[in-house]
Amino acid sequence: MSPIAIVIVLIVASVALITYALWPAKEDEQEALRRRMTGSKSVDESLLLRQQTKESVAKRMMEKVAPLAVKPVMPKNDAEISRLRMKLANAGFRGESTPMVFLASKTVLAIGLTLVAVIYFWTRGQDMQRILGYGVFAAALGFMGPNLWLKMAASKRGEQVRNGLPDSLDLLVISVESGLGLDAALQRVGDEMRHVHPIISEEFQIATLETQMGIPRAEALSNVASRTGVSEVRSLVAIVNQAEKFGTSIARALRSQADALRVKRRQAAEERAQKTTVKLMAPLILFIFPAIFVVLAGPAALKLIETLGNNPSLRQ
Repeated sequence: MSPIAIVIVLIVASVALITYALWPAKEDEQEALRRRMTGSKSVDESLLLRQQTKESVAKRMMEKVAPLAVKPVMPKNDAEISRLRMKLANAGFRGESTPMVFLASKTVLAIGLTLVAVIYFWTRGQDMQRILGYGVFAAALGFMGPNLWLKMAASKRGEQVRNGLPDSLDLLVISVESGLGLDAALQRVGDEMRHVHPIISEEFQIATLETQMGIPRAEALSNVASRTGVSEVRSLVAIVNQAEKFGTSIARALRSQADALRVKRRQAAEERAQKTTVKLMAPLILFIFPAIFVVLAGPAALKLIETLGNNPSLRQ
């Protein structure tokens, strides 16, 4: 096996292990863990065993391998670690070893892509200066790639939360107006929205569990806003806290917030629809218009060429 193939296999294996450790639990595994945390008796033991095995394997791997890869990129203080944990939480990764896995992935990708670039261009007979340039570029790409991926994942998750929040608030308003307390309404919305908006359902379930463990409701809702990183959730939490503080109707505040978020979602959809015409200009000019021009002007051009060929006097 060639050196390039060996390096590629090692990189693929490392990325696969890192992805396996970072990948969120499946829906059935999350359901089993939720039942275990809430004290339900109908827990699938095989799902729990598989999840615990996965966590133990990932933890042992990270305890032995990750410190060597994390050390070069380790944050300098606790504030930077807290910011990194918050960014990972915004993307949906809240595991204890997630920051270490993320930092290790940056080192692994940087070293792996550098080795691939150096070996590839060295076998192609490139000069040393160009090989070093490609190696530096590959290292920078591997080092910054996880940051770009994390930003895209957090943005996608925030968009999903933003789109599903009005529907969840509607159900929350219905639950509160039907006589349920706010904590029970949050738990009910978390259960009902599990298949429609799983991210909001998970966040509401976590907030419910935090309140059951003695954390104040305002702090639990603030934690939801911090984990999602969405401005609409922060405004919702502020409105709920103010309604409780001043004794106003929570259902009315939630209804007005749901109406505002629904209007904002519709306006965002209309904005994207208006941008479609502008985005279509480039493919229209580059691909569609030339084909239409050939179809329309092609026969006339051929006829003109034929006429000029048959009548030499017309060419003079």
